[in-house]
Amino acid sequence: MIQIVEYPENMASHTQDTIQWLTTEENAAWVAFADMFFRLPGTLDSHLQRECDLTFYEYMVLAMLSEQDDRTLGMGDLAGLTSGSLSRLSHVMKRLEKAGFVTRQRDTADKRHMNATLTETGYDKIVASAPVHVNHVRSLIFDHLSAEQVTQLHTIANTVRENLSAPSPGAGGDCQGLHGTSTDSPDQ
Repeated sequence: MIQIVEYPENMASHTQDTIQWLTTEENAAWVAFADMFFRLPGTLDSHLQRECDLTFYEYMVLAMLSEQDDRTLGMGDLAGLTSGSLSRLSHVMKRLEKAGFVTRQRDTADKRHMNATLTETGYDKIVASAPVHVNHVRSLIFDHLSAEQVTQLHTIANTVRENLSAPSPGAGGDCQGLHGTSTDSPDQ
């Protein structure tokens, strides 16, 4: 069980003018969100691996390709839709190609770019895996929320997502890294 603790008085007083500390309610919401953030991907991943022999990321790659009319996306677009780096996507694509779920080929319009295409075998895999995944997501999340809470979740998630790509105010502060070096060091 997660315990919510208050910030010590001396911690808040040292930076009273520069830091707007989280309220008790904000801190409780943040801790609950962070707990969910860390636990949910692993829960989804282990369930998909056990039931469908796919990681959550592999599932998302196949799902995003299956939603395209021609089952094809540029690698950069696919990385963006799956919130992954091109490097991560490239490694996953090797495994999915080996399984016969996808192919990669040069873009006919721009030979510098690669496209990913879902094969018939890959389409069959996502069609078979989707009900398992959706039922799990429903049992973890949506079966426990009202329609109003689903709308709120959607609104909150989109608001947070928009801020994730925005530069942080005060970025490059004086936080110390794991090795006692400042995180704003150009070498980090």
